[in-house]
Amino acid sequence: MEKNIEVLRTEGDINLTKTRTLWQGKHLSKESFELLNDDSKYYLHQSLSTPCLNIIEKSYGIYIEDIDGRKYMDFHGNNVHQIGYGNEYVIQAVKEQLDILPFSPRRYTNKVAIQLAKKLVDIAPESLNKVLLTPGGTSAVGMALKLVRKVTGKFKTISMWDSFHGASLDAISVGGEALFRNGMGPLMPGSLHIAPYNSYRGLFDDDNGRFKSLDYLEYILERENEIGAIILEPVRCTDVHIPPKEYYQRLRNICDRNNILLIFDEIPTALGRTGKMFTFENFGVIPDIVLLGKGLGGGVFPMAAMLVKGELDVAQDIALGHYTHEKSSLGCAAALATLNYIEEFKLIDKANQLGNYMRIRLEKMQEQYEIIGDVRGIGLLYGVELVLNRNSKEKAISEAEQVMYKCMEKGLSFKVSQGNVLTLTPPLIIKEHELELAMDILEQSIQEILGQ
Repeated sequence: MEKNIEVLRTEGDINLTKTRTLWQGKHLSKESFELLNDDSKYYLHQSLSTPCLNIIEKSYGIYIEDIDGRKYMDFHGNNVHQIGYGNEYVIQAVKEQLDILPFSPRRYTNKVAIQLAKKLVDIAPESLNKVLLTPGGTSAVGMALKLVRKVTGKFKTISMWDSFHGASLDAISVGGEALFRNGMGPLMPGSLHIAPYNSYRGLFDDDNGRFKSLDYLEYILERENEIGAIILEPVRCTDVHIPPKEYYQRLRNICDRNNILLIFDEIPTALGRTGKMFTFENFGVIPDIVLLGKGLGGGVFPMAAMLVKGELDVAQDIALGHYTHEKSSLGCAAALATLNYIEEFKLIDKANQLGNYMRIRLEKMQEQYEIIGDVRGIGLLYGVELVLNRNSKEKAISEAEQVMYKCMEKGLSFKVSQGNVLTLTPPLIIKEHELELAMDILEQSIQEILGQ
């Protein structure tokens, strides 16, 4: 069981520990426990969620608030909250659309769906000029995998161990997390994996800048000529690893030389999170397919998109998506308002400015506290890796969980990934004094669990 618990920790903090039980007993009201018991009674239990942590009643701006009136700055948000919760631009756009066209049946299009597609093409590089919409990111992954087969005639893919591309059977096949794959039996054939880039715990010594993991990729391609695509997260949003530009430029070259499509899954990281509208813009390369989701719906409506190069528009004789809510008028209104809000209020500039402040604060903490083994970040996305020993890099799993619950006591919520990485993704609308308070809370919590 203990080994299974360690596997469960890869995607987030888990709901099976004594620390969680103690926190709930100390902070939750009788009403909260009654509602949690009802939730547990009616929902299927699964790792990471049911049984749940708490009962949330409100979400607004950068905050979530429980039924007892306790509010938390949300530095998790499932990565849907780039423009905050309850954003008035998005809410107003959806309200207006509800009065005009609450649902758009398939076979038809609608004005706001066309406007959204045009907007996505306008903000993307010129070559990414075709769009397909879908209600969720996992579905976007599935559409991309089908398009690859249609375009290339090949069914095999290469993806990264530890990656997350969704929870459906095709998505977990190309995904690399044991939490989703274990015990599922045969997965989608042709799904090959390699080790991801990891600047702190990499399997390969990449000090020479050649990237031996890519050497291994080329080794595979010399022996396997049926690969249609490589799919990966350009920045892993949980334990936050950011390859250098040279990594992706070489990867792009490898794909071009071998006639392989390059798919970037930016579902959790696009739309300003990394200091650019698209994550790939940080690396000087353009993928053949880029996937968006999560925050695209403004934290209000589930919405995702696939952007592809125009020459890949070759699937008219099959259905890549064909989802009931594919061109949802409400979802498109929310997404269009989200993109306009990011631009109008210059949230990308803000992500870079506040991200620099965040880096300075976290690196100062690293200098002061030996438990912080590594700090990694880009834009307003940071991972703080806690270790018991900087030389051995042994994971400080218990301590990371304690820090998280200490922070929640003080009004800061975030996610723990890989068992020991504090993953910090504040909304891009956060104010400087709020970010400063969050950093103070984090530092105070680290001090407390260290007994300082």
